[in-house]
Amino acid sequence: MTEDEEVELLAILDDEYARSILIETSKEPMGAETLAERCDASPPTIYRRIDRLDEHDLLESQQQLDPDGHHYKTYAARLERVAVEIEDGEMEIDIHRRDEDPADRFTRLYEEL
Repeated sequence: MTEDEEVELLAILDDEYARSILIETSKEPMGAETLAERCDASPPTIYRRIDRLDEHDLLESQQQLDPDGHHYKTYAARLERVAVEIEDGEMEIDIHRRDEDPADRFTRLYEEL
């Protein structure tokens, strides 16, 4: 991880809404509207944080189908743990992500095409 990536990760984790999203989605996958209610934030705020978390592969999304035929996404936290080690004048940050199910990985790759 480059120093810029480490700075960006720490900035994300410093954001209260991003942390709330990670905490809520670590319990169960949920959609943006539910996240807006649980995080006490507006939907645009939630979508901006979701985009930012997704850019750093800290969230995974799945497409869901409503009985009425509409689609929506649910999000689940991939971040499991962050370890910060400071030693001999150096700082190292390790990110531990939850393993992605092979079927989910295939779906994600297909959706990104």
